[in-house]
This record gives sequence, structure tokens and C-alpha cells, in this order.
Amino acid sequence: MANKLITEMGLPKPISNLFAARNILTAKDALSLTEFELMELLDVELSQITSAISRITEVTCPPYQTAQSLMEERVGSEHLATGLSGLDKCLCGGIPFGVLTELVGPAGIGKTQFCLKLALLAALPVSYGGLSGRVIYIDTEAKFSSKRMIEIGIKSFPEIFHLDGMAEEMAGRILVLRPASLSEFTESLQQIQLSVLQHQVKLLIVDSVASLVSGEYEKDAPKQNSLGWHISFLKSLAEFSRIPIVVTNQVRSQSSGDAVYSFQDTGGLELHLVAALGIHWAHAVTIRLVLEASSGQRYIKVAKSPISPPIAFPFIVTSSGISLLSDDGTEVEGAEINAIHCQ
Repeated sequence: MANKLITEMGLPKPISNLFAARNILTAKDALSLTEFELMELLDVELSQITSAISRITEVTCPPYQTAQSLMEERVGSEHLATGLSGLDKCLCGGIPFGVLTELVGPAGIGKTQFCLKLALLAALPVSYGGLSGRVIYIDTEAKFSSKRMIEIGIKSFPEIFHLDGMAEEMAGRILVLRPASLSEFTESLQQIQLSVLQHQVKLLIVDSVASLVSGEYEKDAPKQNSLGWHISFLKSLAEFSRIPIVVTNQVRSQSSGDAVYSFQDTGGLELHLVAALGIHWAHAVTIRLVLEASSGQRYIKVAKSPISPPIAFPFIVTSSGISLLSDDGTEVEGAEINAIHCQ
């Protein structure tokens, strides 16, 4: 919420305009200054500053909640069903609204296939289990394929996509952006926020952030840390707009100097691949799904979730997208849940 725009906080227009004129655009900008510093910058009385800060604080700070209300909220919260029955059951309905969900795995494992199916599901009419909304698909690796998406739709939902004009209507609800650099992605985020709020956007997919910083964060720690702003922005956007945000992440070779954290404990296993983007990103996501291949079989693992045990499902990629071979899954014990295999 620190990145929430001051223009959206219901301040009196003269005060809001003064903030904008002094380039104080977000709650974080305003709350980083003392009241006396703001008096000097805006040239207004203390009572006006106090009133404005009180309003900004009220809007920005989350309200207190009881444990009971949080439990009721979780039980009644909305989800985007993935169409994978076993996975949806584990996640209590599917991809949750209001948080970040991450898909991690090596190239070619099926992350983009998963994202294409989710985009279709969000665009489908409610009567067919969808969200009847628009989707913003940020395609940083140029892997988005309209042809493949329509193929998935025809095979998965033939009763809908064989209707005259329905394929075009579904495709028209999915807005694709292709930023060529991290700076372009950063510049587009404010416009994305406005689109989410104004155009009935029900799902945001970023496929992937890792490609925008590939080769940078390993060599230059400050550049990796600069992703902190993007993490905060995406988390705030998910929470404020109450939509699911799905981000794909690449893998990289584990170096001998890599730190291992409690939820990444290897238990003595010799890991060769780890998720990219670092520990700050790992802590920011609420759900982490690992897609991997072991002994010729692909698996999707619920590696991090506040509501699901560590569990793995074998899957294949077909003309209709990802399909589970079993809805029962296998509970994974110990450090194996955090291992990422590619063989």
C-alpha cells in the first residue's frame, strides 16, 4: 500500500495538487517526510498537513483484524480454478485472489502452457467457470502464442470455442504487453495499475521478471535489490485490487556461496538448480509451484503454501494444456520439496 497514489486517497483537490506539484506522488513519498518538512515544501498550515497525513495513513495502513475474521476471510476468499482437480483441491479452490503465486521451473517444462490456460480461464464467462474479465499478460520472453492459446481453448472448451465469434471474443479480452527491458517494465506498472482498476481486469500474469534481469543480479547485488520496489508494487496491487497475480520464475545453477534459508533447507541433498530472483522474491510470494522433470516424468509440486501440505502431481502437456496424470498426488517429505530437477 506504500505505493498507492496520493491522487486516489480522497484528499481535497488543492492539497492533492500541491503534493503533485512537489513530486510527492505516493503514500511512501509523503510519509517519508516530517510534518514540518511538508509544511515548508507545500507552504500550507500545520492543520492542513496534519489532516492530509491522517487521511493518507488511514488509507495506507491495513486495519486491525481478529484471528476469527481472518479465518472466515480465508474460507470465503475467491480463487481462480486451474482446471486441475487435484491441485485445486490442495489450494482450497485454485489460485488465490489478493496474493502473488509463482511458477518456478526450467525452460520448456510447461510454465507458459500453464499461464495460457489460466488466461483463458479468467476470460471465460462465469457460467463456464471463468471470471468474465480481462487479463493483462506481460510477455517478457516473447513466448505468448495466440495460436496455441486458441488451440488450448478449442480442446479444453469445445462447447464455447466452436460458437461463432467466441474465439475472437476470448482472445480480445487478453491484453499482451512486451516490455523489452526492466526499465520499460517499471514504467508500464503504473499504467497497468490503472488498467486493473478501470477495465475489469481479473488476472495479471508476468512471464517472467527473471528474464528482464538475467545476467544482472548474479553479478551486481544492488541491481538484484532494485527488484524490491517491483515486489512491493505487485504485492500491493494484488492486495488492493483483489485479483490473482501469477509470476513465472526461471532457475539457475546453485553456486557454492549461495545462502540456504529455513524453507529452502536441502537436508544434505546435492541440488543443482535453484529458483532465480533471490530470497527477497521467494519470501514475497504466497504460493510457489515448482514444475520439474525427474526420470523422464514431469511433476508440479506445491513447494510453498500456507494452506497445503508439500505435495507433487505428475503431469503431461497435451493439446489442451497441462493435464494431471493423477488427482491424488504424492506428499513429499523433507528437503525434496525444494529440490528442482531437470532430467
